[in-house]
Amino acid sequence: ENVALPMIYAGIPKQDRLARATEVLEQVGLGDRITHRPNELSGGQRQRVAVARALVMKPSIIFADEPTGNLDSKTSEGIMELFDEIHKDGNTLIVVTHEEEIAARAQKTVRLLDGKIDSEYS
Repeated sequence: ENVALPMIYAGIPKQDRLARATEVLEQVGLGDRITHRPNELSGGQRQRVAVARALVMKPSIIFADEPTGNLDSKTSEGIMELFDEIHKDGNTLIVVTHEEEIAARAQKTVRLLDGKIDSEYS
């Protein structure tokens, strides 16, 4: 239901919403957790639900603000691997992070300092 929420606002019929939400949850590795409530999911699984909700409407660009901020290093790596897969599927990802390891994975990096571009490199 959480992942299908954006489709309600788009007027997509319930049967189609549930099918698409299931498809995206399987894509992010949560096919076996579809019936679980948020309090029954780990932090990393909750983050994957958020990614699934972002993907459900098939956007061409995804914005992620500190997507690994509250996760341990192993779970963070899993989220970044998921982002790599999403990017390979043709999506553009814009990630805001304070973590050097996460920024290092980007094809292009723009560093801001006091609200202005400090450096930019590919």
